Amino acid sequence: MVDGDGRLLSEAQPLLFADDLGVLHGDGVFETMLVRGGRTRLVDAHLARLVDGAARLDLPAPDVDGLRRAVALAEVEWTTSSHSVDGALRVVHTRGRESDPGVPTSYVTVSPVPERSVRARRDGVRVTLLSKAHDPDVAAPWELSGAKALSYARSTAALRYARGRGFDDAIYVSSAGTVLESPRANVVAVVDGALTATPTGDGVLAGTTQAAVFDVAARHGLAVRYRRMTPADLVAAEGVWLLSALTLAARVRQVDRHVLPEQPKNAFDVEKLTIEAISTP
Repeated sequence: MVDGDGRLLSEAQPLLFADDLGVLHGDGVFETMLVRGGRTRLVDAHLARLVDGAARLDLPAPDVDGLRRAVALAEVEWTTSSHSVDGALRVVHTRGRESDPGVPTSYVTVSPVPERSVRARRDGVRVTLLSKAHDPDVAAPWELSGAKALSYARSTAALRYARGRGFDDAIYVSSAGTVLESPRANVVAVVDGALTATPTGDGVLAGTTQAAVFDVAARHGLAVRYRRMTPADLVAAEGVWLLSALTLAARVRQVDRHVLPEQPKNAFDVEKLTIEAISTP
C-alpha cells in the first residue's frame, strides 16, 4: 500500500481508520487503472476524473502530484514482484476521519486483475437489461452520476442480481427507455455505421477507456458519435461491447433472450482499438 504522498507503507502500518467517512458512508471517490507491461495505463485521464469526482462530492481536492508519485511507486513495486501479471491499481480519496474533519484520506493499492475481467475479455459477456429510475433529461447533482463514488452498493447489488439469473453483467435502461451503462463499464455499439456511446449528459460516468477508444477510432477515420440508444439498437447493432479499465473490451454475446450474431471482422475491431488506445502515451 502507498499513501497519498507517495510513501510505501508496510502491511502492518495502519492507514484507514474505523471512523473514516469513506468506510462509514462511502463518502469518497476512486479510480481503477490497469498496470500492464510495467506501465500504468491512462493515468492522466484517471487522475483528471478523480479530481472532477472529488469536486462533485465537494471533497478536499486530491494532491495530484502526491498521487502521481504514489501511482509510480506502486507500479514499480507491482511490476518487480509480479512480473508480467496485469495489475488492478486503485486510487482512493475519501473525506477523511469523522473525528478529524477537513483532512482527507488518500492511498493506492495494487492487486491482480480479477479472473472475471480476464474471462470477459476472452469469452465476451451475456447481459440482462435492468430498469433504472433515472430521467436522462434531468441532471440531478445529488445523484453524482458523473463521479466514480465509493458508494458502490447499488452497483454490486445489480451485478449479484444479474449473476443470480445466469448472466455475466447488466446494462441499465433509463425510465425513458434509453441505454445508460453497465454497473461497472460503458456501453458502446456500432449503430448505423458509427461507433456509438451514450452521451455523458444523460447521467453516465464519462469513461476513460471509452474516450481513449473513440480518439483512436477517429484517428483511423472511423465514425464515432454520442447518441441515445435503445435496447432495440443493441439487438440490431453490428457489435456491442462493455468498455472498462480492467476488462478493456468485452464483446456482448447476448442481451436477455437475444443471442447476438457473430459479426465478421471489420474496421470496428473494438478489441484491437482498445489495445491501441491503452498503448498510446
